[in-house]
Amino acid sequence: MHVVVQVVSYLNIAVFATLAVVAVRQWLLRWDRAAKWAAISFGVLGVVVVAGLVVPDEPDALVEHVLQRADIALFLLFPYLLYRFTKAFRPPSQPLERVVNAMTLTMVAATLALPFYPAEGEARPWWFWLYIAGFMFHWTLLSAAVAWRLWAAGRGQPGVSRRRMRMLAFAAAALTVALFLVVSQQEPDTAVSAAGQVLAFISGCAFLLGLAPPAVVRAGWRRGEQRRLQGAIQSLMGSATGRVDVARSVLEPMTSIVGAGAVALRDGSGKMIGYHGRTEEGHTDELEIPFEGGSLLVWTSPYAPFFGSDELALLRTLAALTGIALDRARLFEQEREMRLQLERADELKSNFVALAAHELRTPVTTIHGFVHTLHHLEDRLSEEQRQELRNALEQQTTRMARLVEQLLDLSRLDANVIAVVPQRLNVRERLEEIVTAAAAHDVAAVVVRADDRLEVTADPIVLERIVTNLVTNALRYGSPPVTVEASRSDRHLRISVEDRGAGVPDEFVPNLFERFSRNESARRAASGTGLGLAIARSYAHAHNGELLYESADPHGARFELVLPTDERA
Repeated sequence: MHVVVQVVSYLNIAVFATLAVVAVRQWLLRWDRAAKWAAISFGVLGVVVVAGLVVPDEPDALVEHVLQRADIALFLLFPYLLYRFTKAFRPPSQPLERVVNAMTLTMVAATLALPFYPAEGEARPWWFWLYIAGFMFHWTLLSAAVAWRLWAAGRGQPGVSRRRMRMLAFAAAALTVALFLVVSQQEPDTAVSAAGQVLAFISGCAFLLGLAPPAVVRAGWRRGEQRRLQGAIQSLMGSATGRVDVARSVLEPMTSIVGAGAVALRDGSGKMIGYHGRTEEGHTDELEIPFEGGSLLVWTSPYAPFFGSDELALLRTLAALTGIALDRARLFEQEREMRLQLERADELKSNFVALAAHELRTPVTTIHGFVHTLHHLEDRLSEEQRQELRNALEQQTTRMARLVEQLLDLSRLDANVIAVVPQRLNVRERLEEIVTAAAAHDVAAVVVRADDRLEVTADPIVLERIVTNLVTNALRYGSPPVTVEASRSDRHLRISVEDRGAGVPDEFVPNLFERFSRNESARRAASGTGLGLAIARSYAHAHNGELLYESADPHGARFELVLPTDERA
């Protein structure tokens, strides 16, 4: 039995010394609070077991007595330091903190104040048994607190983190039981002492697995998350063609990989693309993982950075792939949008050709007929008939000229060759000039409301094209009175044109400013090309402004032109 105890004790020295080296190395690589306390805890334990080789069991010299007491005091501190390791993740309750600190100080003081330590085979005085009882109570209480905190915190964690935390919890409990077995025996070579040494060795191996499990062990623990990760990557590289698809493919696997409470996916501007999970108690630490074109916001537990470092690395890899997938989705959406625009442009072109042919054919045919009649039958017509033909001829040429002018306006606006030349002008005077020209014989039906002193810097031609169109439409499709009102607010010139007609049907409002679009009531009420409002809005955009529509109160149509100005009211 003596040989077994000796062999296992040497194995314990090797495993706990290795544990100390691994813990210190992790601290040098990580430099975080948890790694620091792990390095101190297992470093102290490594010093204790190695010092046991040089500190005699029965010291004679003063130095030997000092080394013996220092070695025991350090061993006593190990569960306290391990408790501080768990405290680095989440602070304990204040009552427990006060009890632990007071008890640790008391036991360290008692260790240094003992008169002597009985040698092997010597009788143990009552005060030494009292010290042993306090020692074991202190050790058991702290080890139980460590084991419970780590075991309970492992719930909800991913495979690797959960098993690492529970390995440490098991190791702390096993080392406590081993200590009970060894301390209960006055003779070192009993079967119970040997069992304690074996259990201590198992505890050391469990500490190593919890602190730094080998890669092959991590791979076995990570199988579930690995499958989810592979499925997420396949979805990203396969069926995910939109940003919502990307979010749906990766957020749930991301949450499970690191045991997060929730994960949010955001684009480069910070706008939320997708969200999975919910934040609960224990998942309040926010971790942001940026990638090209966006970022991840992860609500995870405080244990994740230490126990889930590999999982966080996997998450960063998946985040980078998500960035690539989002970029691909963006390109796909752009391609789809361009395709829709091309289809729309082709439709507009077809509509344009058909409408232009129809609208031009009517006045051209009419003009041709009038000219032919005047040329061949002029001598047979009365002066009144000839004048009627001339008037009709003038109307048709005016109509054709207006259509041609609209088509030219569209081509210039599409080519961005409209020159906007702002000038200082009096708004009321300019509006009255426009209304007089546009309303012709219906000037009395239009009311202009504007401050006589209101002056702005704007392009008079742009203003004339837009307001003329709005006033003409109000008189043609609406009902009087037509109100043209101008004001300046928020460093913008606002000109509204409002009538008291039936207004625009709700179902037609989305297409109101589309080219060639006309609702059925407008077609029946008057002739037109459906280009006027499209041209008016394009002129507004050329002036860095906007043309808006809303229903008038109580009924009718209300258009508002908004043009920016740097002038202050």
